[in-house]
Amino acid sequence: MPPKNLPMIHYFKSLFEYHHVYNQKYAALFIAQSEVLSEKAIRLFHHTLNAHQIWNNRILHKTSEYSVWQIHEAKDLQAIDVANYQHTIEILQDIDITLSCTYLTSKGETFTNTISDILTHILTHTSYHRGQIASELKFIGKEPISSDYIFYKRI
Repeated sequence: MPPKNLPMIHYFKSLFEYHHVYNQKYAALFIAQSEVLSEKAIRLFHHTLNAHQIWNNRILHKTSEYSVWQIHEAKDLQAIDVANYQHTIEILQDIDITLSCTYLTSKGETFTNTISDILTHILTHTSYHRGQIASELKFIGKEPISSDYIFYKRI
């Protein structure tokens, strides 16, 4: 059965593409400069990638490969983001995002939300932490990547 609500599917695909582009740029920065970046910035970026993977798997009722605060090899960051992005696009193509999804949190609590709510959470969670990363980079004297959505749309 094809997914319902095609305008929303296209909207989500566009937003996830935007995040993918900037996750790739930040991953490249973390690969190139990991030795001079703060532990806080590193932990936050890895956390955003982990959380994306965890939420994708919750939608599909699968066990996550990663823990919430797991640290990866810097060389693996771009591949992790690519896998997350591709996985999300498959979810958007194959699953009705208006359906409810019941899942367990990392604390073992059970909740139910619509898939579209979960996808929105992934997007806002990534934006929130990317802002924290940008602030941390400025704090340690590094120039953050300008990742405002409108800049992306101007390209």
